[in-house]
Amino acid sequence: SQYSAVDTNPLSVYIMQPIWNKIIKIVPLWIAPNLLTFSGFVMILFNYFLISFYDWDYTASGTSPGLVPTWVWLFSAFTTFCAYALDSIDGKHARRTQSSTPLGELFDHGLDSWATSIFVLSFFSVCSRDNGKTGVSVYTMYIYLSIVLFNFMCSHWEKYNTGVLFLPWGYDISQVVLIAAYLLTGTVGVEVWQKPLLFGYYITDVLVILLIGFSLFLSFPQTLYNIHRAHLKKTLKNDSLYEGLLPLVSPLLLFVLLTVWVVLSPSNILAKQPRLFLWMVGVAFSNVICKVIICQMSSTRPELFHWFLFPLALVVYAAISGLLGCMEEVVLGVFTALVTAAHVHYGVCVGRQLSEHLNIYIFSLKKRVQE
Repeated sequence: SQYSAVDTNPLSVYIMQPIWNKIIKIVPLWIAPNLLTFSGFVMILFNYFLISFYDWDYTASGTSPGLVPTWVWLFSAFTTFCAYALDSIDGKHARRTQSSTPLGELFDHGLDSWATSIFVLSFFSVCSRDNGKTGVSVYTMYIYLSIVLFNFMCSHWEKYNTGVLFLPWGYDISQVVLIAAYLLTGTVGVEVWQKPLLFGYYITDVLVILLIGFSLFLSFPQTLYNIHRAHLKKTLKNDSLYEGLLPLVSPLLLFVLLTVWVVLSPSNILAKQPRLFLWMVGVAFSNVICKVIICQMSSTRPELFHWFLFPLALVVYAAISGLLGCMEEVVLGVFTALVTAAHVHYGVCVGRQLSEHLNIYIFSLKKRVQE
């Protein structure tokens, strides 16, 4: 299917696009678009691990403000901008070099589905977790991450049904806000997040309220409206309601299972290991959504239950029933490692299959020699 996307966000159309059009001119024509996409993702990952090194349990900003060096925040602003730029020009570069392929589209959206959670997890280090005076509780972090991932899921569920990706307004706005937040933290210090901004509200409160407002009153209604409009125009990809709602089953069950674990965990797992738990949430979600993206691109039907749900259900049952006892953290660690390995393996396999099928290399514009 031909890729089609619609971007109506004024910030993107009037400010960012002209910048990308300038930047794209300096990219050499021999560079493969997927290399741009992948470089951006690697920068986000590297930045995430760098912040994790200084602030594993999300307390650095709240308890000892100097723990994360200033250069780390400035570096975060730099990597976030680079990743944002690379993610915005990869498609333009593909059109320039006439190398747009389904592999590129999948590569871009697949990495985006993972990067989305990593952006959020890096940002939590700025506001730090609740220490009684300032910061955000780990439960707010979990809800915040879930809302962002819900938004991502909605735009791809919408594409599954309409065939068109309506780029969510939240994307450009969130990237600009992230870069500004890192710059602010780097120049003023983390203390800026610990003083009330307006009427006793902190900047973090304002951002959470904005995010929830944006999602519930802008993104989600827009998704439903676009699907409804396609239904009226009779351009919907799926005739039955069941088919149309199918891609939502696994992500929603994933969310239910994870939330049950968070709420009923005997050792309060989210408070003990927020970084591990939230990372696992992001990876599991990314894998589930990649399957939906592939189904949408290949016009195939997604399976009702994603395979991750079965081992997860077992682990959650063992945890909340007290079977794991004091082993809950260890099991979370092992499960997180396995889910991450499975996701990377899945990505590599799909990439290989597509590159062989389409007779192209992933990171080079040279054509493969037919065997």
